[in-house]
Amino acid sequence: MELTGKLALVTGSTGGIGGETARLLASAGAEVVVSGRNAERGAATVRSITENGGAARFVAADLTDLASLRHLAEQAGDVDILVNNAAIFPVAPTVAQDPESFDTVLAANVRAPYFLTAALAPAMVAKGSGSIVNISTMAARIGMPGLSVYSATKAALESLTRTWAAEFSPAGVRVNTVAPGPTRTDMVLATMGEEGAGQVGKTTLLGRLANPREIAEVVYFLASDRASYLTGATIAVDAGRTAV
Repeated sequence: MELTGKLALVTGSTGGIGGETARLLASAGAEVVVSGRNAERGAATVRSITENGGAARFVAADLTDLASLRHLAEQAGDVDILVNNAAIFPVAPTVAQDPESFDTVLAANVRAPYFLTAALAPAMVAKGSGSIVNISTMAARIGMPGLSVYSATKAALESLTRTWAAEFSPAGVRVNTVAPGPTRTDMVLATMGEEGAGQVGKTTLLGRLANPREIAEVVYFLASDRASYLTGATIAVDAGRTAV
């Protein structure tokens, strides 16, 4: 298996795209650190991996809290693959956005991946190899009402991808972004509803929502050596929504 001997940390991996990514990396041989706020959901993800012969452990973390973030980095150890997936997905018009939740979203979606990467990248640089995959969104490239804060944080993460590639890739650490389109996750359905999410899915060229596994497959590719000449890139996995 091509990821045998690799240690991967996937944030926000108790469900959705993160959960599917954790399971896929584990099926390829990686030991996976599953992380999230809900211990019960985390245990379920770990169980789904170990029952299929994979290796995984759960580390609880609230990425809006810097102490919790530091604890996660310490518990994860010298990872070979970091997937910055955890995010808060608020929906509010700009004129109704309150400052408190604004700050919380920035803490989770920008500050957390920034300082988690800063904590874990040095060990990758020292080894001369590693892959960091950031999860963005198609909303970072197209205007969508109600997603001002969310889309701004993800645009910032795409910018960080390019900067981190410039900083780390000369030492052998690749940094890329996956920008999904509308995906059938619990978070999306809870926020937009089945009908609302389905309507967004119909705006893509394929006319449907993505399955989380379809996004996870691209994350897996970027994490693997098959993407060995790919760094600083943002890959749109949005059924052509941002292409035309």
